[in-house]
Amino acid sequence: MMHKMLALGVSVWLLLGCEGKSNSYEIAQIPEASGICFSSKSQTLFVVEDEGKIYEISTSGKILRQKRLGDYDLEGIACDDKEGELLLAQEGEDNILVVGKSTFNVKKSINVKRKFKGRLILKKDKKHGLEGITLIDDYILLSNQSKKIGAKKDPSVMLKVEKTKKQKVAIKELFEHGHIDISGLCYHDNYLFMVSDRENLLLKYDVKAKKVIGTAKLPLASQEGVTFDDDGNIYIANDAGSVLKYKRTKFGL
Repeated sequence: MMHKMLALGVSVWLLLGCEGKSNSYEIAQIPEASGICFSSKSQTLFVVEDEGKIYEISTSGKILRQKRLGDYDLEGIACDDKEGELLLAQEGEDNILVVGKSTFNVKKSINVKRKFKGRLILKKDKKHGLEGITLIDDYILLSNQSKKIGAKKDPSVMLKVEKTKKQKVAIKELFEHGHIDISGLCYHDNYLFMVSDRENLLLKYDVKAKKVIGTAKLPLASQEGVTFDDDGNIYIANDAGSVLKYKRTKFGL
């Protein structure tokens, strides 16, 4: 009987991923994780959540430091290693918060203009606010939340804005990709990767050609952020409170 109980215990332990976790791909638990990015310089991950907190964690999931920045609904994060800064997408106000990478101090807030060529893109509500952010050379790419496709009053787009020291930036260009609820962005290996929370997809996007060139189904719902490290791993932050780590080859993109 004792041997059977031990065997059962070992089986459960293995099923839970050897660490007592419900998902063997989970490396960290962060409440309402809404954005994630990787720094090649520090070889660490940075994660934000809906209640205004920011975390630095190792690629194995160890929380190295954390700080509450304030009353911000943070939905995305990008790393600018060259400037030693983190760029955070703030929903509602639809601002970009610039945070010191080494200090976690808020340095400034950049306001994104809401219209592009007379068309209202960003609205002050939870259904249309900023969701994702990534850095591509000298410009920033942002995604806005949307539940519909094609309606002018409810656009599903990505916004290109200039990387600048100014306090306010205009939308320079729109990318209309035909997918809804893009909640996370990451520019990696000269391609843009997006996650759709509503469609439960990982998408590979060619920025120059302005089209989706690959899709893969994601294993879990509530995806809010995506990033890659330098060793062929992909990380997903989800609103259920997890940071998940996979080999990129799992998704074939």
